[in-house]
Amino acid sequence: MITRNVSIPVGNAESVSGILAAPEDVEPAKTTGVIFAHGAANDMNNPLIQFVSRGLALAGYVTLRFNFLYKEKGKKSPDSQAKLIQTWQSVYRFFSTHPEFGPKSIVACGKSMGGRVASQMVAEGLLPVSKLIFLGYPLHAPGKKDQLRDAHLYTILIPMLFLAGTRDTLCDLNILKTVLDRLKAPWDLEVIDGGDHSFRVPKSHPVSQEDTYAQILLAVTGWLKRDN
Repeated sequence: MITRNVSIPVGNAESVSGILAAPEDVEPAKTTGVIFAHGAANDMNNPLIQFVSRGLALAGYVTLRFNFLYKEKGKKSPDSQAKLIQTWQSVYRFFSTHPEFGPKSIVACGKSMGGRVASQMVAEGLLPVSKLIFLGYPLHAPGKKDQLRDAHLYTILIPMLFLAGTRDTLCDLNILKTVLDRLKAPWDLEVIDGGDHSFRVPKSHPVSQEDTYAQILLAVTGWLKRDN
């Protein structure tokens, strides 16, 4: 597997770190690329993001994971929505025009906040990706199931894959299923037994953490291959 540490310009004076990964014999122009955006409380080195991005690269895809600006600067509070969008767009532009690794098409994969922002951008025509993958969609805040972040999802027309844990306090599965039934776009749902919002499982769980990540990777890989 080939890996490259990259610096991605954001605006005129700032940049974020990223990591490109691809199989040794890759032909990027004939390959699907996947961009990974992290959640609010983590960064591009989140264990789940590392596992899935590396696994997809070994499976024949070109992947790019990146930091948002606030994490690049060592801050805890996420950037404004406008800055998150600007960073996402900059990363997409960098990847799509990369002279060595630029893929034929790009899929957006986001953990929590990273996926939410990507989906809002797709709904507004600001991110021309072919598919969306949610590694835990933040459908509502903990304890606020009457305040859903779902309105924009009904305007999206590209295929979407939702991965959701049975212990996710930010995504009630029953509510999610009612949302999915109302979508216009093709969708799939992979339920991860025992997983919380980050797909961590209890130590007493019969399936190990690594095998849980492997289940997620298998679901993502199978879904991506379906139409290829």
